[in-house]
Amino acid sequence: MNPPCGRCKKAVYPTEKINCLDKYWHKSCFSCEVCKMALSMNNYKGFDKKPYCSMHYPKMSFTIVNETPENLRLKQQTMLNSQALYKEDFEKNKGKAFHFVADTPEMQRVKKTQDQISNIKYHEEFEKSKVRSDAPPPENRKDDDEKQPAQPQVYNQQQPGPVRPAAVAPPSGGKRYQALYSYTAADADEVSLQEGDLISDVEPIDEGWIFGRNQRTGQRGMLPANYVQAV
Repeated sequence: MNPPCGRCKKAVYPTEKINCLDKYWHKSCFSCEVCKMALSMNNYKGFDKKPYCSMHYPKMSFTIVNETPENLRLKQQTMLNSQALYKEDFEKNKGKAFHFVADTPEMQRVKKTQDQISNIKYHEEFEKSKVRSDAPPPENRKDDDEKQPAQPQVYNQQQPGPVRPAAVAPPSGGKRYQALYSYTAADADEVSLQEGDLISDVEPIDEGWIFGRNQRTGQRGMLPANYVQAV
């Protein structure tokens, strides 16, 4: 059975059927409700399940409330009630501390940077304490010095002259850094590191991150600045 048209209510046959706005239409009946301009599926705008053209599409309007004495009195009363509720809540929560930090991507990055800095400081303190524990006591070092024979002094027969510094090869493409620790990338825009990797084309981003290329893998992206040092 052929469905009725949404405008003329006559049967709509498959050859001339348009299915739109939860109704079936003849192609000739699918027109603007105001100006009767023929519409298609590409240029119609629906409102209340009726087709309209762009010119006569109903626009939403805002209701303007006149500032009468009664409305002003109600507005003032609402403000007073709001202030009373605020003061009541303030008195109830006085002395209580609220700590709420939004878990945004930026806060997650800052938290991760702080954790990495803490880990590095822990490693540095551990290495320092290890060196201090491995060093012999002062009296043992004195005995070791007494046991070692004095080294003969060798005098150079040539006249001393100005010392020439060794030639240093210029860096290729800006500053170069070397990884102090291994790091696994947590995001797609970061670069993984292994201890000893060389980083080139370094660009500072902020206090805790830099942008560079790992020469071992060829990947380019962000990496923590406290995991590398300049070479």
